[in-house]
Amino acid sequence: MTAEPDSDPRHRLNRVLQSLRMMGTFYCHAELRDPWALEMPAVDDSLSFHVLTRGVCWLRLPGADPIELHPGDLALVPHGLGHHLLSAPDGRRGARVDLLPQRYLNDRFSVLEHGGKGSATQLICGIVEFEGPAARQLMRGLPELLRVDDADVSAGASIHDTIRLMADELSTVQPGGDTVATRLADVLVVQAIRSWIQRDEAGSTGWMRALRDERIGRVLEAVHARPGDAWDLGRLARTATMSRSSFSARFAELVDVTPMAYIARWRMDVARYRLATEDVTASQLAGELGYRSEAAFHRAFTRIVGFTPGSLQYGEHGRTGPRRFSLSP
Repeated sequence: MTAEPDSDPRHRLNRVLQSLRMMGTFYCHAELRDPWALEMPAVDDSLSFHVLTRGVCWLRLPGADPIELHPGDLALVPHGLGHHLLSAPDGRRGARVDLLPQRYLNDRFSVLEHGGKGSATQLICGIVEFEGPAARQLMRGLPELLRVDDADVSAGASIHDTIRLMADELSTVQPGGDTVATRLADVLVVQAIRSWIQRDEAGSTGWMRALRDERIGRVLEAVHARPGDAWDLGRLARTATMSRSSFSARFAELVDVTPMAYIARWRMDVARYRLATEDVTASQLAGELGYRSEAAFHRAFTRIVGFTPGSLQYGEHGRTGPRRFSLSP
């Protein structure tokens, strides 16, 4: 007999964090000399990160002033946003990093040497995607830029220790150094997201705050566990032990959408993930996710996701199995 999950509101978000798995990853060890500039292209449904281990780097997001990074700093750029890395705040736009010649050590790791003849800068950059609908919801709640400053003691010793280990691995050429660095990068991204959530707990809004809410969090977990059930407003309110009107108002306040809109989006996130990673048909998913017909499921998927289930299943907007990012030309 399977035990019921712990219903303590404090533990719900922890369970999501523990379930995070990187689905596609690519890393680049950049060895740069002033003056230099790089454009990081936009990649849908991804998170980019940069660890500065030596020198100076400025990061510029679209429409924002550049931010200076120092050795030991970590910057995460969620939401697939394109951005620029520069050796000076007023630097000009550089070449796209994926179009520059680089040395590919394997299908997940490259070494890039670029720039002029000035001072040296060393970066490890990565682009990752997280698998599963819960991870997709979590990523939507992150800010446009998440920065961990080397001097920020509130970030926790574990993050700074991981960054130092990465710097040590890349400081000298040694067998397996690229493999160790990529494993550390996987750990570092999850550590940084967890640290931001913990530090922003009081001010966080949206899905993460809703998970912590005793009543709304209970409803979210029920919907996540059984997305194909015949959910309606009355059943949701009873699960929350609230009146319909109070539940609807509280849910919309925290999640910023209506309960039924959230369920429709969650179902499509589940469908999108399963179509991309499993040998499953739209007809099967329609029944499992509570739709009366494949046509109804097809219409809902196309309206919410923006393309048809078939285009994802057969590779036009996705892939079968985990995506491997390739930044080679």
